[in-house]
Amino acid sequence: MKFTLATAAALVATVAASPLDRRATPLEATLTQIDNTLVRVALTNTGSTAYNLLAGGTILDDAPVDKLYVTGGNATATFVGITKRMSLQNLDADAFVTLEAGETIEKEIQAAQIYDFPASGIYEFLADGVFPYAEAGSTELTGDALIFESNTLSLEIDGEAAAAVGDVVRLDKRTIIQSDCTGTRRTAVVNGLRNCATQANAAASQAASGSATRFNTFFRTTASGTRNTVAARLRAVAGECSSSTSGVSRTYCTDPYGYCTSNVLAYAVPSASNVNYCPAFYTLPAVTGSCFAQDQAGTVLHETTHLSAVYSPNTIDYAYGYAASTRLTTAQAVLNADSYTLFANSVSLGC
Repeated sequence: MKFTLATAAALVATVAASPLDRRATPLEATLTQIDNTLVRVALTNTGSTAYNLLAGGTILDDAPVDKLYVTGGNATATFVGITKRMSLQNLDADAFVTLEAGETIEKEIQAAQIYDFPASGIYEFLADGVFPYAEAGSTELTGDALIFESNTLSLEIDGEAAAAVGDVVRLDKRTIIQSDCTGTRRTAVVNGLRNCATQANAAASQAASGSATRFNTFFRTTASGTRNTVAARLRAVAGECSSSTSGVSRTYCTDPYGYCTSNVLAYAVPSASNVNYCPAFYTLPAVTGSCFAQDQAGTVLHETTHLSAVYSPNTIDYAYGYAASTRLTTAQAVLNADSYTLFANSVSLGC
């Protein structure tokens, strides 16, 4: 669930530092190497309460999502997997992983399937993020969230062996809206783009010179440099959303690559500037009238922030939803897709 582009380091250095809002998390994460780019993450619940962790888009997801923070001394391990927007309502049981009190669960991550390692050398691996959760036995999110952060694992990677593993996702470049977008689905996406442009433009203006209190809620600072960065990204998103027949991204109205489960609204492939809308997307309202609720406009905005061709560095999914997203540091929030979606929703509805 982590960002991997070298440009992130420069951006993070420009934003105001703020301590991670841990609030006594019971989660401990440990990374160990199995072989070359194959690593194991062990997640332990050190508390006395069981949790149903929302797994989608996190280190517990089986899909090729951004699960690690990978940095290298002389080369960048570029993320080539997918980013998801998860539904936070009417969730199925299979959207969760139950972690009992005192239990440890382990997942293997083949990093070479979701990152390109361009050269041999020393790379550092870290896993951190925020889990929305439900109580054990429930599928209704509590509105709270649990933070985790692993050890930093320094590994000498064989670049040739990593390249031989191969990426999971390989996509062709196409025009903006694909031929699978017809009828009501095309209408929904076209309207979503238009509403995205409207909301992103309004949010950009507010980010630049609007309420400091509102901005601080979502980005944990009122520093002018951060406000300008957020405004610039939102302006770029508004520009990309302003047309359904031009731009740098490609849009699918169906799921040609098989990553739409019942709880996934949409997913993007940042390395290919590709956005795919899932069946659940079409059940959302075009524009919500409720603060911090999900809708089609916000989902389009969310996915567009993931595309580095629109604005670099692209966002990732540190956290989903209001509770988890407002736990992030400034540096994390500036790179978190839902922080922009929630901020735009707040501006639109006056939340």
